[in-house]
Amino acid sequence: MKSIYYFIALFLFTACDVFDYHPYDLDIPKESKQVNQKNINKIDRLNTGGDTIKFVFMGDTQRFYDETEDFVKEINARNDIDFVIHGGDVSDFGMKKEFLWLEERMRKLKVPYVTLIGNHDILGSGKEIFQAVYGDLDFSFVFGRTKFICLNTNALEFDYVTPVPNFDFIVKEIADTVSSYANTVVVMHVPPKDIEFNNNVLVPFQEYIKRSRNLLFCLHAHNHSLSVRNLFEDGILYYGCENIGKRSYMVFTITGNTYTYEVVRF
Repeated sequence: MKSIYYFIALFLFTACDVFDYHPYDLDIPKESKQVNQKNINKIDRLNTGGDTIKFVFMGDTQRFYDETEDFVKEINARNDIDFVIHGGDVSDFGMKKEFLWLEERMRKLKVPYVTLIGNHDILGSGKEIFQAVYGDLDFSFVFGRTKFICLNTNALEFDYVTPVPNFDFIVKEIADTVSSYANTVVVMHVPPKDIEFNNNVLVPFQEYIKRSRNLLFCLHAHNHSLSVRNLFEDGILYYGCENIGKRSYMVFTITGNTYTYEVVRF
């Protein structure tokens, strides 16, 4: 499936000269390299360890460049957001120019943002481009009293050859005794029970992440629709966001060990 999408995209874009495309072009401008780590550093500097945080969750911006520009203006007009999490699918075909077009727009945010890898971001040489632009496929950060564990869950696009999700990373994160935090939020692109997820490891995946320190909830993008689901009927809610083309985003406010959320349309 991955190769079919890749060659269709390559034919369409090269045929109409929209892209001067080279499959393994990893020449990324300096300002667009390792964006996640740069913004996590900003998050660290802003982190006062306060009891209340407010962040935005959004995703699936592929093709929706005008809507993304409007989203950035919307967030910049607010003064109550600490940071933004992009749930993945920056690109449609895994092409460098798609990543750069999106990053150039998101870079205008006045607050830091981090981005997860989506299944479309892996097509072609997209994985390598994502790593050059954003960094590691699995990463974490702490803000306030909450740790955010961000996971690559796009198992189908890795042909089940690479372990996805990465249990070694998950175990290391939940065993963290150094970071000072009280709560955990797990973020991913593809949710469990989706065809793109490795459903052979459904049960151990859920059992492992539940060992996190006070797991509050999970977030995912991918389905392009709003959802709140108790996927495993164990009390852990999975919140899904719409694609940005539908002009909405989610705002989560965590206070102590409780939280609220709202859906904002713009």
